[in-house]
Amino acid sequence: MSTALVPTPGSALAHAVQRFAHWRRTRQHRSPIPETLWGTAVATARTQGVNKTARTLRLNYDALKKRLEAATRPPAPAPFVELLPAAPAPSYHCQVELEQPTGARLRIQLTSPSPPDLAALTQSFWHGAP
Repeated sequence: MSTALVPTPGSALAHAVQRFAHWRRTRQHRSPIPETLWGTAVATARTQGVNKTARTLRLNYDALKKRLEAATRPPAPAPFVELLPAAPAPSYHCQVELEQPTGARLRIQLTSPSPPDLAALTQSFWHGAP
């Protein structure tokens, strides 16, 4: 003997019954239950219990229970990622002295985290700045 569960009008379970009834009337044959309806069923099962919700909404008890457990499971912790400090950048120390036949002199002292473009500097000195 089977007893039908009649939800209280205006309750979350009654709302879920209406939504599932509408979906069952309008769905295409053998279409799966949409995720939004599963979400409604899970929310209802949280307050009404899995057994009562599954029987009232005519859902598979195990499927509803698994979805409820998955929804209430705390998120997995983020994987551990070790961040190593960047190696200190090598510092370039450079001193260049140039002298033209005209007597013009150029002394360059550089301390830089990246190597200087000495070719461009010397070419500029020998041929004049562009």
